[in-house]
Amino acid sequence: MRVVELTGPGLDAIRIAERPSGNLQRGQVKLKVKAASLNYRDVLVAKGFLPLIYPRIPLSDAVGEVVELGEAVVRVAIGDRVCPIYYPDWISGLIAPEKFARDRGGDFDGVAADYLVLSAEELIKIPDFLTDTEAAALPCAGVTAWSAVTRNVSLRPGSTVLIQGTGGVSLLALQFAVAAGAETYVISSSNEKLERARALGAHHTLNYRELPAWGTAILEKTRGRGVDLVVDVVGPGSLEHSITAVTNGGHISQVGVLAGITVTVPVLPLMVKEVHIDGIISGSRDSAEEMIRAVAHHRLRPVIDTSFPLEELSPALKYLEKQAHFGKVAIRFDGAAGH
Repeated sequence: MRVVELTGPGLDAIRIAERPSGNLQRGQVKLKVKAASLNYRDVLVAKGFLPLIYPRIPLSDAVGEVVELGEAVVRVAIGDRVCPIYYPDWISGLIAPEKFARDRGGDFDGVAADYLVLSAEELIKIPDFLTDTEAAALPCAGVTAWSAVTRNVSLRPGSTVLIQGTGGVSLLALQFAVAAGAETYVISSSNEKLERARALGAHHTLNYRELPAWGTAILEKTRGRGVDLVVDVVGPGSLEHSITAVTNGGHISQVGVLAGITVTVPVLPLMVKEVHIDGIISGSRDSAEEMIRAVAHHRLRPVIDTSFPLEELSPALKYLEKQAHFGKVAIRFDGAAGH
């Protein structure tokens, strides 16, 4: 089968290779991969920010069709369209070290291959109305967005949510928040992207390049109350504004590290407002299945910015690195059409 391999650090150190498609053991299934999607983490992995043993098959998110079953598999059937969960050992409950010890596309091979041999226990079924590229957006971005707006908060009609940016996690968080009946605020540096976010249901938008003190601006827009939840995808340089924008006793779901992994937090405002900062690192298979039920009920479709064929993974990663996308960047297998 075809695989994509990272051969060293750098977005050009990528090659197409061949490997055996693998034999099934008890409890395993074989998937024919239909599409994959990119996360910013994949850029960091390819650039060598994590220690890897090369060659390494990258990427963590994919959708595929079950084409072969091992012994004792009852969870899925031949022909099912499924996604592997992001952390294969996190089935249920709270996060724990043993549940994210294996990091797909990082310390073990990822999904950039024609076929995958996986445990049936790490698979979730996908609604039929989603395209392959839309479905491939869900394992990491979808579950992360779902966790950000449900794990530590209970949104209800009239709740207020601020979402940073217009990438894959951000837009899915927007869609989930709108579905819950929340009043939503979206910030971006692009007026064009903000207009598109309004088309997805954003009630209020703000260009943070035009208003750098955006936390104060959001506070003013909410008449001094602040928002119930901030979905922060940036981290350093952003968290201080998020604390300003959130209401007393509100929550900040920290889901991204686009600006780095070390941040200075203003402790006094944090204390005075009794703000909860909730670290979010994706979610369990149970959370993924809850998300799928919400996606199916509301018929939500992840936004796909563009797609690249598998052979053009390097240009796709470079495109993602520029952060000019709106929604998810997808990878096509078998020369399938874009969206």
